[in-house]
Amino acid sequence: MAWLAFEGLSGRLSVNPIQDLTLRTGKAGLVLLVLSLAGSPLYRLLGWPGALLARKWLGRYAFLYAGLHLTIFLGLDYGLDWGLIQEAIIEKPYALMGLSAFLLLLPLALTSTRGWQRRLGRRWKILHRLVYPAALFAVLHYLWKVKADARQPLFFAGVVILLLLARLPHGRRALRTLRPRLARAMRRAPGASKTPLYSGVEQQPLREARPSYVKAGPRPSPR
Repeated sequence: MAWLAFEGLSGRLSVNPIQDLTLRTGKAGLVLLVLSLAGSPLYRLLGWPGALLARKWLGRYAFLYAGLHLTIFLGLDYGLDWGLIQEAIIEKPYALMGLSAFLLLLPLALTSTRGWQRRLGRRWKILHRLVYPAALFAVLHYLWKVKADARQPLFFAGVVILLLLARLPHGRRALRTLRPRLARAMRRAPGASKTPLYSGVEQQPLREARPSYVKAGPRPSPR
């Protein structure tokens, strides 16, 4: 973001700086959103707890870039002319998809704190499943925006679909099956350590991180 601001203030963007800012903030938001979706599958596949810890902040930064993307579109591109903005949303499908993705991400960003997690309880997890249709809408927004070269949008679409499949029961079982095979392959690699990569997690059955609204039970007596 700092590099983008520096290029914008120093006049180092393309001949169409508004379009450049719009595309770069939108793409950054999509990349971060996809990375946040990859947190749970990476944890199931690698047993890496950091993937679960990073996904919340990746989602927040994705929303930040999505907000910048929308602000540039509304303020710089259309000059807050609500008549032109309404016309663009009605006549241009990519604008409608982008606005829909942002509106789905908005409640997720507002309820991303531990306080809201405790207030909503189990409904918090159901609400945050909106991130998947939001990601699909964002991919459609990108695909319909860049009609000339659709390779990158199609790549993102394929990744999002794979991550969605990984959330289904068959996908979860497939990741659990691949996990020990991947661990054995990594240990057999030349120069690899014989110690498991994540030894603290490797021997444990796979569980999601305990939500903050679930209270831990009483500790057993040391005797």
